[in-house]
Amino acid sequence: MSGYIDIHTHAFPDALAPATIAHLAEEGGIPAWTDGTVAGLLTSMDEAGIEKSVVCSIATKPAQFAAILKWSQTIRSERLIPFPSLHPGDEQLLVHLRELIDAGFTGVKMHSYYQNYHLDDPSLYEFHGALTEAGLVLVIHAGFDFAFARTRLADPRRIAAICRRFPKLKLIATHMGGWEDWDDVEKYLVGQPIYMETSLALDSLAPPRLRKMLLSHPVDYQLFGTDSPWTGQKESLAKLTALDLPPKLFARITSANAHALLS
Repeated sequence: MSGYIDIHTHAFPDALAPATIAHLAEEGGIPAWTDGTVAGLLTSMDEAGIEKSVVCSIATKPAQFAAILKWSQTIRSERLIPFPSLHPGDEQLLVHLRELIDAGFTGVKMHSYYQNYHLDDPSLYEFHGALTEAGLVLVIHAGFDFAFARTRLADPRRIAAICRRFPKLKLIATHMGGWEDWDDVEKYLVGQPIYMETSLALDSLAPPRLRKMLLSHPVDYQLFGTDSPWTGQKESLAKLTALDLPPKLFARITSANAHALLS
């Protein structure tokens, strides 16, 4: 294996995957590159030469916590690193966070659109503080979303604000800091010590602009992500390779930074 790590993928329980993938593909108007199962993800990883993938779940309501936690425990392996999801409206949010910590998970995934909250909502400061203290990674959806109206819930300005308030929070802003909000990504995030990963940016940004952003961002804060099954892992790696980045930076993005963050 190459040691490549995909920091942002999705998969679903076998019984739910067909209907879930069909619904999400129709809702977002975007085709899926795998069948949404764990087996499909592993096949994609093998074809792309990816050693490990972080598998992100999204709790669309608080009651889903237990089922997501149980499933995440069943799929955890040397190659798959599950990030269960916590819902911001959960009355037991901090209790459930402690359950994830005690169960040995290294990170969580949250999505402002599917969970209907503002990233920098002051009511979540205690939660963000607890994440910071525990050293857990927080993967958030950043920017707009295919399936929702373009309201600003997790835009670059909000990301910058929460990272200023919690400078030691290991927050990963997906989609290169803000899908389809690239001017504000460059204004508020590029050059700052904030983790950003490449998913969807490799498909949405003109290569020269994306290359410039990557060369302008701190080397230690860049990660490779695909949002599989919503883009192809092999194809995303090819697009990143085609940017002709300095070899040391390419290695940091595809492997070294994720290894350090997840250790």
